[in-house]
Amino acid sequence: MSSRTRARGVKTAASVHTVHIPRRRGRRSAQPFVIVVPERPSLAREALSVLGGLLWRFRGALAPTGLALLAVPVTAVLHAIAWWSGLLLAPAAGAPLVWLAVIQRRRPARAAVLAWRAGLAALAGVACAWVALAAGFGPLAGPLELLWLLTWLTAQTAWLIVRRTH
Repeated sequence: MSSRTRARGVKTAASVHTVHIPRRRGRRSAQPFVIVVPERPSLAREALSVLGGLLWRFRGALAPTGLALLAVPVTAVLHAIAWWSGLLLAPAAGAPLVWLAVIQRRRPARAAVLAWRAGLAALAGVACAWVALAAGFGPLAGPLELLWLLTWLTAQTAWLIVRRTH
């Protein structure tokens, strides 16, 4: 490569190629041209960019999925550090039933609203029970994997239904 076209002292990223076009001879004050040619991204990078963009665009609709995916490593760490934390979390499984009783007493509802409240309380109770069991026995122990999958699928479906109607 000629010394006239090689860039001197210009720092660029590793995947960027630059071509330096020197100044014209008659003009001392004219700045040189620098053409930056980025390297073509790989197919894997393009696919990850599209996937990331879709996840970012629909982040509100995927909130239960994010919580479900976050619950697995959190309970794994809890199990590894202190298995007895499952005993401390076990009473939380009854909290949704207490919520249902309190809300039904304060604001009585019938038929469809009561069904949604009961379903929400049941789903939250199962999720809290899964967290307590996963913290005690590990998130991948026995049928806890299947319970996690069914709970996530139910929560995501209900979330999409509620978000679509409201």
